[in-house]
Amino acid sequence: MAAAGQTLPGLQQPLGVTQSMAKKRKVTDDNTERSPLKDRTMNIDETVVNGNKNPSQRSRLPQPSVKRMKLNTTVDNTDLAVVVKKFGCSTASTSSKMVSNRPSIGVRSQCGARLARPVQGVATRTQAVNCAATVTGAMGKKPRVAVTAPSSAQTAAVGSKKRPAWDLKGHLSDMKVQLGNMKTRMSEYTSKLEVSELQSRQLQEGMDLRVKQLDSASLQIKELQSNLKTMELLLKDREVELEKCRDENTAMQGVLEVQETEVERLTAQVKELKNSRSVLQSNYQTLSTLAEDTENKLKLKEMELSQKLAYVEEQHSTITSLREVIVDREERLHHTEQERRRLHNTVQELKGNIRVICRVRPVLDSEKEDSSEIEHVQFSASDEKVIALTKREESHIGRDRKDEVKYDFSFDRVFQPLAKQKDVFEDISQLVQSALDGYNVCIFAYGQTGSGKTFTMEGPDDMTSETKGMIPRAVDQIFSTAQQLKTMGWTYKFTASFLEIYNETLRDLLVMKPEKNVEYEIKRLNNKSEQLHVTNLKYVTVTTEDQVHNLIAVAKANRSVAKTAANDRSSRSHSVFQLMIEGSNSNRELQCASTLSLVDLAGSERLDKSHSKGDRLREAQAINTSLSCLGHVIMSLSNKESHIPYRNSKLTYLLQNSLGGNSKTLMFVNVSPLEENFSESLNSLRFASKVNECVIGTAQLNRK
Repeated sequence: MAAAGQTLPGLQQPLGVTQSMAKKRKVTDDNTERSPLKDRTMNIDETVVNGNKNPSQRSRLPQPSVKRMKLNTTVDNTDLAVVVKKFGCSTASTSSKMVSNRPSIGVRSQCGARLARPVQGVATRTQAVNCAATVTGAMGKKPRVAVTAPSSAQTAAVGSKKRPAWDLKGHLSDMKVQLGNMKTRMSEYTSKLEVSELQSRQLQEGMDLRVKQLDSASLQIKELQSNLKTMELLLKDREVELEKCRDENTAMQGVLEVQETEVERLTAQVKELKNSRSVLQSNYQTLSTLAEDTENKLKLKEMELSQKLAYVEEQHSTITSLREVIVDREERLHHTEQERRRLHNTVQELKGNIRVICRVRPVLDSEKEDSSEIEHVQFSASDEKVIALTKREESHIGRDRKDEVKYDFSFDRVFQPLAKQKDVFEDISQLVQSALDGYNVCIFAYGQTGSGKTFTMEGPDDMTSETKGMIPRAVDQIFSTAQQLKTMGWTYKFTASFLEIYNETLRDLLVMKPEKNVEYEIKRLNNKSEQLHVTNLKYVTVTTEDQVHNLIAVAKANRSVAKTAANDRSSRSHSVFQLMIEGSNSNRELQCASTLSLVDLAGSERLDKSHSKGDRLREAQAINTSLSCLGHVIMSLSNKESHIPYRNSKLTYLLQNSLGGNSKTLMFVNVSPLEENFSESLNSLRFASKVNECVIGTAQLNRK
C-alpha cells in the first residue's frame, strides 16, 4: 500500500489533466472579457432569432466578407486533435508532461466536486475532453481522448449538402447540432467523472486505513524489536551467570577433592592422636611435677618484682629531682645569656661608640700596567691597627734633595689588599649580634670613588659565597642566630626597606616603576619616640634570608650609577638598607626592638680628575656637599657643641640616631691603592681619624 503523501501510478497522468482543466476553468470564470468568437456567435444567434427583420438590432461588430466567413463545419472531415488544440484543450501527452512537472497529490485533491459541474461555452468543451482523458487514466487504461462520433443521420444531413459560405444561419444550425452533441458527451463525461471521483475517495479511504494499519504495525515491530533486544540482553546475562556457575562448580569440585584429601589426612592424624594419647597421659604426670616446681619459681619471681618496683619508685624520685636541677640550670643559663649580652655590650663600648675599620682594595688587572706595587701605602707586620702613607716631597733647603713625608694613622682594624670578605665580616659580626640583642646598629662605608665601598658592602655583580658583601652576610647571620634563639623562647619579626639619596632627594629602590608626585619625607614616629621613618616608603616583611637577597638584587638594579673619568661604574647616590627587628619571649614576657642600618655612601671625588659635566657635575656637587655636612656633624659631635647640624642634608638627618643617638656605629674607610689618588686617600684617612676620636652617648638597650 502506498504512503499517504504518494500518488498511485495509474492516477498520475489524469490527475495532471484535471488540475490543468481546473486552472483553465478558473481563468474563464475570473475573466470578465469575452472572446471575439463568442461575441460573434451571440450576434449570429440574435440575428437568427429576429430573422434579420430589424436591421437596427443587428450586431455593431463589422460584418466579415463572404470569403472570410467560410467555415469548415463538417465534423467528419475535422481532426479531433486539431479541434482540441483549437479550443485550448491538451492531449494526453501534454497532460502527462504537466503532471511530471508538478508534485504528486491525491486524486481527491485533483478532481473536486466543483470540476464535475457542467460549464457553458468554449471552456466547457475543452474541460470535457480533459475530463475524459482524466477518467480514462484513473481507470488504469492507456490515456487517450475519447470523443463520441456523431450519429449517421447527422453526418448524412451535414455531409449530403454542403452549405455555401454566405449561409451563416445554416452554419449556425450545424454548430448548434455540434454543440448539442458536445453537451451530450459532456454530461456523459461528467457522470463518468463522478464515478471516478467516488472510486478515488474509496481508494483514498482504503489507503488511509492501510497507512494507519502500517503505522500500527510499525509500532508493534519497534516494540517487538525492543523486547527482542531486552530478551537478548537477559539471555547474555543468563549465559554469563551460567558460565560463572560452571566455574564455581569446577572450583567446588576442586575444593571437594582437596577436602577429601584433607579428611583422609585428618583420619590418619586421629589414629596418630589415639596412639599419642597414652603418651600424653604419661607426660601429664610428669607435667604435674613440673608445675609444682614452676609455682615455687613463680613465688621467687614475685619477690624479685616487688624489689624492682621499689627500685623504679626510687628512680622516679631521682628523675623528679633531676628535672628540678634542669629548670634551675635553664634559669642560670638565661642569666648567663643576659650577662653575656651585657659584657658584649661593654666590650663594644670599650672599643668606642664609633668604630673605624680601614680597608685598602687590591690593584685591579687593568691598573697593574701603571703601578704594579703599592709603595706609598705601608702596613705594620706586628700591628693590624696601623697604616701609613708616604710621599717624597721637595726639600725646602735645595732643589736636588727630596724628603720622604710619612703620615701615620691608627684605627680599630686595618685590612690589607689581600684580605677576604669573610675576614672583614668576622670583625664586625659581634656588632651585628648586638642588633638581635636589642641595640640599634649602623655600619656605613666612606671613601673616594673607586675605592671599593660597594664591593665591601654589597659584593660584585657575579656574587658567590666567597665574595658576598657585608649586607648579605649580616642578613645571613641575623636569620641563623634568630633560628638558634628559638630554643630559648625568642621569636623575631623582620621588616626590610631600601632607599637612596640622589641629589638630596629620597628614592625607593624597591619600587620598579615609581609613581609621580610621591614625596618621601623623614619624620619621627611620634612625639615621644626618637625613631625615624620615611613616609610612602615600601616596607617589606621578610621571613627568610633569600627574600632579603632578592630585595638587595632589585635595589642594586635600580640604583643610580654612571661612568666618570675616575670610575667606570661610579655610584651617584647614598644607598641605605634598613632591617627592623622585633623580638619577643613569651615565656619570660620580654620584648626588644632594634634597627640594623647598612649604608653605602657615594664616593667623594675631585672635579679636576673626574671631569664631570652636566648631570655628573650636579651629582658630584650634591655628593661632596652631603659628605661635607657629614664631616661638620662629626666635628660638632667631637667638640661637644650644643647644636648639631643634622638637618643640613638628608644623609645626616636620616643617620642622626646612628651618629649621635642611641646606636652602635661602625665606619669602613676604603682607600685606593693607586698613588695618583694619594691626596684623596689622605683626606679620607684624616676624616676617619676624626670619626674614630668622636665620642657619642652610650647606646641603650631597647627592651621592655
